[in-house]
Order: sequence, then C-alpha cells, then structure tokens
Amino acid sequence: MNKTLSADEIIAQARKYKEGREKNYREKALKLYPWVCGRCTREFTHANLSELTVHHRNHNHDDNPEDGSNWELLCLYCHDNEHSRFEEQVRYGSTSASIAEDHGGDATFNPFADLKSMLKK
Repeated sequence: MNKTLSADEIIAQARKYKEGREKNYREKALKLYPWVCGRCTREFTHANLSELTVHHRNHNHDDNPEDGSNWELLCLYCHDNEHSRFEEQVRYGSTSASIAEDHGGDATFNPFADLKSMLKK
C-alpha cells in the first residue's frame, strides 16, 4: 500500500534533499573558484568560509553544470542583495536603475545650486 506522508514528513524530505544538493554543488564550487566574493572582492579563509555562499546566476538551484558556469561565490551580504534585486525585478518587472530611468532618469533638483549666494547673506 502507498503510505500518505504527513506535512512534517514531506518538509523533512524536502530539507534533506536540499541539504544534499547544496553540499554537492557547494563543495564543487569551492574547489573551482578562489575564495573571494565575486561582487565586493572580500577574501575568505577556513575560519570564515561559512559566510561565502554559492549563487546560481540563473536563480535555478537545480541547474548545476559540472563546469560551474551557473555559479558564482558571493558573501552573505552580496548574495542577499542579489536576491533582493531579483525579487524586485520579478515583482515590478525592472530594477531600481530602470525604474529611475522610467521616471525621468537622474534627479534634476540641486539643493546647493545657490549655496554661494546663501552663504553671503
């Protein structure tokens, strides 16, 4: 007979699968790439290696080619920033930079435009 799994059992299986998958590609990425954040260039050692993460460039965690072409090593902070930017793109259809462009580009107001004359007063 087929056993119906409880929600807790399904969650436990999903976590186990995720941990196994992450361990596999993380170990490979750490062998392929130098231990440096690909964005901020922070360097890592064995002491702080847990703060270096593997980011999937196409955001698909099941796409793990052996050559590592879908991975980049990012520190926790840069990784979080990358996913925030991706979420913004998914939700709003664009990034902050393109939203600014859609609304007229750079700001035109300059609060210091008449500073010299204000200082004379």
